[in-house]
Amino acid sequence: MITDGTIRVLTVDLTSKSWEVKERPDLFRFLGGVGIGIRLLDEYVLYDRDPLDSEQPVIFCVGPLSSIFPVITKTVCMFRSPLTGELGESYAGGRLALAMVYSGYDAIVIKGDSPRPVYLSVGPEGVEFRNAEPLWGVGTEETGRYLREMEPGRGFRSIVRIGPAGENLVHFANLNVDTFRHFGRLGAGAVFGSKNLKALVVFGNQDYPIPKEQQKAYRKVYKKIHDRVTKTDVMEKYHDLGTTVNILKLNAMKGLPTRNLQSATFEKAPEISGEAFAEEKLIRKLSCSSCPIGSIHIAAHRRSFDDKSHEYETSQLAYDHELVFALGSFLGTESQEDFLTLLEAVEDLGFDVMSAGVLLGWLTEAFANQLVGEEELGTRLEFGYTEGYLHVMRNMAQPKNELYRLLGKGTEAAAEQLGGLDYACTLGRTEMTGYHTGYGAVLGQAVGARHSHLDNAGYSLDQTKKHTDPASFVRAMFEEEINRCITNCLIMCLFARSVYDYPTIVEALGAIGIEKSEEELKELAREIYRNKIMVKQKMGFDFRKLRFPKRFFETECLNGMLKEEVMQEMLDLYIREVEQLMAGWQAPQEKPATMRAAEADLRPVPPS
Repeated sequence: MITDGTIRVLTVDLTSKSWEVKERPDLFRFLGGVGIGIRLLDEYVLYDRDPLDSEQPVIFCVGPLSSIFPVITKTVCMFRSPLTGELGESYAGGRLALAMVYSGYDAIVIKGDSPRPVYLSVGPEGVEFRNAEPLWGVGTEETGRYLREMEPGRGFRSIVRIGPAGENLVHFANLNVDTFRHFGRLGAGAVFGSKNLKALVVFGNQDYPIPKEQQKAYRKVYKKIHDRVTKTDVMEKYHDLGTTVNILKLNAMKGLPTRNLQSATFEKAPEISGEAFAEEKLIRKLSCSSCPIGSIHIAAHRRSFDDKSHEYETSQLAYDHELVFALGSFLGTESQEDFLTLLEAVEDLGFDVMSAGVLLGWLTEAFANQLVGEEELGTRLEFGYTEGYLHVMRNMAQPKNELYRLLGKGTEAAAEQLGGLDYACTLGRTEMTGYHTGYGAVLGQAVGARHSHLDNAGYSLDQTKKHTDPASFVRAMFEEEINRCITNCLIMCLFARSVYDYPTIVEALGAIGIEKSEEELKELAREIYRNKIMVKQKMGFDFRKLRFPKRFFETECLNGMLKEEVMQEMLDLYIREVEQLMAGWQAPQEKPATMRAAEADLRPVPPS
């Protein structure tokens, strides 16, 4: 384990139906999470092959504080993205981090493919390969119910699975984790599908003892962090309304993307706001394992079997700001019921919600501009027409014609072939997120290592307005991206980023025997970012080829009308920051020299 000065890596080969565990002390200095994930990805990825080549790896990693400190809840999934062709990096909460820790693995690497559908059952004793043919074509909800019955109990358990979208290689298919959490964005679900891998079940029942000599320090630091999380207001908003508190706020400041970003205000925002959901649909709040906050908000979706009887079924769906934006304001969806109807379909089919919503928004406008027709779609489209959107999603998940196969490659790929690039709201070939706040939101997602608004929080800088000149703005955004490399090594929920400042991280690591200074952590953050850029460049990424669709400059936002020349200036400044950081840095060898020298003696080790 990480606290023993080594990284324990489980490697599973689906082709040969084999597995092995290796101790990797050479990875220890990268802490965990994205730090070890990017190194393992560089070792295993096939740079000269398609992202959906069956030999491409998919990698799951946890961090040194996972499950033993509050709000350290995430697992990172690393892969080559079929949506962008480059770095795939996605995070999910739920129980997976806890299950991995108590199964004894810091990282799980899955490669190869199975001739028939399988799922993996991973535990402290190793890996079992199970038949998944009865589950192929089945939605994520029913798959979860089946696996909970077939893989009962045995300690801490987590179930990661795909829906039909992943099976049919939709480039923005996600991985459903424990029903209410996801590895969203960038297409990890399609990578599972390319391997005929329906699901990954991880269970752990081992102890995680804190050494006796460190228990006093551990309890002291734990209490300090727990009290700050639960006894101050620093996390209160995440428990109360959650991120949907942003809907009305962004709408008021002209920052809520609406109807394919034709506007940044939505007249029906009050009907789909966090306040409205809390009053009418909210039934409970949940937490990821090791989190005391309760930030997962669950809505009840009641629907009738038919119009002639009083027969109903109720499903439970997790909602947040990004989901309400993507399937709500961005599509002109005016009611909670219609939003939940769309959300239930997206969840069960296994799409990333944001990518699906933004694609549908672009497709609606493309339909109005006669770039696609009703005959080939099988439906008409207009903003707010829920039935049309349901039809499109079902056909994308199980495509019947070339149009739907093209749509399954994502918004930018479809617009490149059909037209409408000017209003295809993508950045770095990834569909936009739920903020039209200014240069930070647009540039931040475009240049972010994984093309996410969470890479550098540019959207947040837009709202604070602390930096008025492009140079200081870009510098602040760049430094935040570097700092979040440590955040994502641990791997904490970003809701707790203000709780875990550098002094607190040093204390928490020290309490479990990992001695790091603030400067050492900052230097490690810089090295991890360099590793990310190296991997991206080896996959063909070039900052200078980034495209900013005209739609971002046509719709007024919080900071007025954006100008293309200013955006280009800020991009140039960001490139300069990257080049300065990379200058003179020697990229690591494909395998560390010490590892190559010892490889002849490297043997699988039994689970402890």
